[in-house]
Amino acid sequence: QVQPVERGGGLVQAGGSLRLSCAASGRTFSRYSMGWFRQAPGKEREFVAGISWGDGSTDYADSVKGRFTISRDSAKIAVYLQMDSLRPEDTAVYYCLARNGRSTSQNYGEYDFWGQGTQVTVSS
Repeated sequence: QVQPVERGGGLVQAGGSLRLSCAASGRTFSRYSMGWFRQAPGKEREFVAGISWGDGSTDYADSVKGRFTISRDSAKIAVYLQMDSLRPEDTAVYYCLARNGRSTSQNYGEYDFWGQGTQVTVSS
């Protein structure tokens, strides 16, 4: 088992940047594909970005393409979400999820472990 732990949320003005990190408590993310999801108040949880364990390929929601970048360190200890050109509609709690599989997924239900989340607030 892995327990993702997110860090890096906060308050930022529109147009600014934040970098979220996700580490596995006591372990690495080796052999786990990772995903970032978010949930805003009153809205459904939605996929943001994912990175596959198998080939390191990435996937993004259309709403964040060109603004967000998911990456992982070579030792697979941590996964990052670099968020640039932030907009007020990016305000949400961001969750890091781990999936025991070679490919990432946009389906929340296909992940095995998830963190407690970190709040990101973008002011206009």
